[in-house]
Amino acid sequence: MEQVVMDRETKDKIKVFQRNEITEHIVYRWLSRMAKDPTTKDVLERLSGEELGHYRIWRTYTGEDIGPDRVKVWVYYLICRILGLTFGLKLMERGEEDARLIYRDVSKFIPKAQEIAEDEDEHERQLVNLIDEERLRYVGSMVLGLNDALVELTGALAGLTLALQNTRLIAMAGLITGIAASLSMAASEYLSTKSEEADRDPLKASLYTGCAYILTVVFLIFPFLFLANYYCALCWTLLNAIIVIIIFTYYVSVAKEISFKNRFFEMASISMGIAALSFGLGFLVRAMFGIDI
Repeated sequence: MEQVVMDRETKDKIKVFQRNEITEHIVYRWLSRMAKDPTTKDVLERLSGEELGHYRIWRTYTGEDIGPDRVKVWVYYLICRILGLTFGLKLMERGEEDARLIYRDVSKFIPKAQEIAEDEDEHERQLVNLIDEERLRYVGSMVLGLNDALVELTGALAGLTLALQNTRLIAMAGLITGIAASLSMAASEYLSTKSEEADRDPLKASLYTGCAYILTVVFLIFPFLFLANYYCALCWTLLNAIIVIIIFTYYVSVAKEISFKNRFFEMASISMGIAALSFGLGFLVRAMFGIDI
């Protein structure tokens, strides 16, 4: 290896790279031991080996052994186990994007640094994309259930708020509507998936759709079970809808590598727009029929 003269600040930056590489090596190794699918296991083992190789390259410049970031090891391991391999690994990739600016500074002393970093990132991305994860194959079903629940139930609850003006009645009507709609959506997704020539199980697709719908229904309705003021309950429900949209949009944007902003504003605009129209409809229905509960 050629002798490289660098200042203390550059050496400290390389130590950060070195720590990141050994941290990710351990995460990949742990995950590979838990993987059941042979292809996924092979991909994770290859990633683990490559990260160890990168660590050794950087060690030749620092001349030091550096331990992993134990907190990051556990955080990324748990994220991968709970939210899925693809999401966890691509989240790790996103965390490395900020490091590219630092690579540019280091390349002044080590010209190959930027090129090596870009090659590593591209290879890792290709390997991660080889992972065939079940939950991502059914993400369309989850989106279907969640989108329908957000649009239909926020609209229904907004309309019921003005029409009934009683939080208990609104919660009861919303829950009945939500459960009936979730069963209907699950059945529709089962029939739709069964008619497709796709590598998806109809029953699993319907379960993903139904479960996503039900969980969203419960999250949107519970403010009406805890608050007596129906306007406050509706505001809380709309806030919950935005929270659901943010969380799920972020998950899909990371796992599928799509724009977070575009998808978020699309879902939020549709849900809030339908809620506003339904609220106005509830006012008209109450006025036309003279309902006073």
